[in-house]
Formats: sequence, structure tokens, C-alpha cells
Amino acid sequence: MALTYSQYLKLDELLSLQRPLSAGPEHDETLFIIIHQVYELWFKELVHEFEYLRQLLPRRDAPRALHTLKRILTVLKVVVAQIDVLETMTPLEFLSFRDRLQSGSGFQSYQFRELEFVLGVKDARALDRYPAGSTERKRLEARYAEPTVWDAFLGYLVQEGYRVPDDQLHRDVTRRVEPNPQIQRLLIDVYRTNPMVSQLCERLVDVDEGVQEWRYRHVKMVQRTIGTKRGTGGSSGAEYLMTTLNTPVFPDLWAIRSQL
Repeated sequence: MALTYSQYLKLDELLSLQRPLSAGPEHDETLFIIIHQVYELWFKELVHEFEYLRQLLPRRDAPRALHTLKRILTVLKVVVAQIDVLETMTPLEFLSFRDRLQSGSGFQSYQFRELEFVLGVKDARALDRYPAGSTERKRLEARYAEPTVWDAFLGYLVQEGYRVPDDQLHRDVTRRVEPNPQIQRLLIDVYRTNPMVSQLCERLVDVDEGVQEWRYRHVKMVQRTIGTKRGTGGSSGAEYLMTTLNTPVFPDLWAIRSQL
């Protein structure tokens, strides 16, 4: 028998995974589950695309890298737009089943932490949120030790003939990317003399801005839904999320704006 649409997508399995725990169940719990399952699927796709980008940059395949960044940006717009759907749920509707989450929380999304690590937002404390030896912990430990998208971009600049400082090429990849004056001078030269590479820089800025937009919308959604209450996963809720705002992933690409 020929393969069917349902079989290819494993629809029977997929559509059986939305299992509300509230009595009744509460009407809005299904929406809450679906939205967050879809988020996890998009996080998986984003990590998949960033991995591909890290392969393309060493090959000096700028056209394909730009195409991949365009796809990433489009996915980020969808991820942000999903918050509009989630915000149709009122605080009382969320409270009707919130206690069923117990200690479960988006704060525990290992795929989002994986995405952060790929981008260079690394913090060893994030590893401690997952049990030693668990699948989640092992995946994050591997990502923690890997070079980031920024490291791949620096390698690409070298292949394009730019003199990237050795301490940046061989930096400790487990540390968050910090602004560097030498890199900034190099990037200013890129913007002034190399349209193709500067276009790639701008797409990275777009990605950075897209991630920051998602963080902002997420904070406002949490504030709108639970105010200043603590998060179900033990975090301080909106207070914690506020600390993640306005912190760029690629700080050098922002720093040069006032120097061009």
C-alpha cells in the first residue's frame, strides 16, 4: 500500500499527544498544550537551521547562508506571532488549570537552552537545571562545548581575507561572546568595502533582533497572564525574564552602529 499523508507525518501519534490534566478538562488547556508543543517543534527547526548555517560558513557559501538566515528570520516571525494566539487566553482561563502544571515550566525547555548555546548565550548554571546523565543534560553539555554561530562567522571572515585576532579565533567557546574593539574595527572595514559580507552581517543583526523581539513579547505575555507571580518552574517569572532583555547575541555588530 502506498504511503499516506497521515502515515508520513505520524498523525495518529501526533494528535494523541495533547492530553489535558485538568478536570473537565478546562477548555483552554488544549490551546496551552498545542501552542507549547508547536514552540518546541519550531525550536527544533531553528537549531537544525543554525547547525546548517555553521556548516555553510566554512564553505564560504554566502548565497546559501543568506537563504538559510532568511528562513530562520521567517520562523522567528512565526514564533513571535504565536504569542498573539496565546494572549487570547485570559488570566482567569490560565488559572483554571495552572496548578496542573505543578513544577513544569517553559523555563525547563532544554531545546530553547540548546538554541541559546548555539547562538553563544552560554551559562554553565543552565546545565544544573537538568539531572546529571539525563538525555537533556548530555545534549546541552555537548552544545556547551561546541563553537557557536559567531565562531563560524569569524572563521568565514578569515577565509574572506580578514585578519581576525588569534585570541578571538581561539577563544573559550564556553563563554558568552563579549564585545571586542579589534573585531569592531574589522567589521567597520567590512561594511565600507565588502557589500556581500556586510549583507551577511545585516542578516545576523536581523536574527539577533528577532530573538530579542521574542524575549520581549514573551515577557509581556507572562506579565499580562500572571503579573508578578512566581513561575511554575521555580523561577521568579516575569522578573527573571526581564533580565534577559536588551542583551544582544552578537554585541560587536551592534556596537559599530555608532562608529560607521
